[in-house]
Amino acid sequence: MKDPLYILGNQIMPGERKTINFNIAKLYTSTKVEIPIIVERSTRPGPVVLITAGVHGDEINGVEIVRQLIYRKINRPARGTIICIPVLNVFGFLSMDRNFPDGRDLNRVFPGTKKGSLASRFAYQFVNEILPVVDICLDFHTGGASRFNTSQIRIDPKNDKDLELAHVFNAPFILESKKIEKSYRGTCSKMNKSILLFEGGKSEFIDKDIAEEGVGGVIRVLEHLEMLSSKIEIPKAARSSITIKSSRWIRAKYSGMFHPEIAHGAFVEKGQVVASITDPYGKNNYKVKVANSGYIININESPIVYQGDAIFHISTSFIDPNIEGDEKG
Repeated sequence: MKDPLYILGNQIMPGERKTINFNIAKLYTSTKVEIPIIVERSTRPGPVVLITAGVHGDEINGVEIVRQLIYRKINRPARGTIICIPVLNVFGFLSMDRNFPDGRDLNRVFPGTKKGSLASRFAYQFVNEILPVVDICLDFHTGGASRFNTSQIRIDPKNDKDLELAHVFNAPFILESKKIEKSYRGTCSKMNKSILLFEGGKSEFIDKDIAEEGVGGVIRVLEHLEMLSSKIEIPKAARSSITIKSSRWIRAKYSGMFHPEIAHGAFVEKGQVVASITDPYGKNNYKVKVANSGYIININESPIVYQGDAIFHISTSFIDPNIEGDEKG
């Protein structure tokens, strides 16, 4: 007998396609809140890949990436199983809010508790009912508020399998970052599940280029795992990923109207002017200069900033394989 897959008490056989409604709670109007889980299984055995977005309800660009994977039938595997959950935090998605209705950030309550807050209970069910059947997770995020992230994969550099998959995904940047306590990524690591966390774009916004980079990365990973349908064309990335070993935030020294003068992902030289901050009365025009050379991997796109606001995220150490000799910043 072929091995069935069990998710939330539902049996999915090889070759079967099924949408499971994850009943997580009720609104105070007694209306059920359900999250569709879209499962596609091949008749051939292989890995189980989970693709998620919308951990933060206002991060629409990630939802768009998973939507495209389903619409373009990229989620129909040549072998193994692909599980897509386009919106994890459906509460936040409905209200365009980052958090759950209890005010908690879902990505800070994993692995959750059975009798905790609403967000914690959801995390507990997700970790105990879905993650156990999964081998590899791909999770899609954007920058928070008005901060626009250049496409990047965030990984623990000590995890060789995740590092290999990050290079296969081939986003413009790979950002080495520590796992955050009680995060989805941290929980996957403790459960020995490979996970790639993609960051690209900003909240409440869909960027077509970012979405295409995310979709392209998934296609390359599925092809690497021999799970990609032969009908799907494999996009070639413009260059190999640049690895950001360390980075820092540049913060506004003045309050005022913010005028960035560089593009996302640009390389800047030490002392270069990257923005100006002005007052609304035409008297002051403060130039923002960078203290070190590096790549700009996040830009605050808010038209107004206050003193101390994070306005740019810049690399302080990097490896660029596209330059002869692997330049290190």
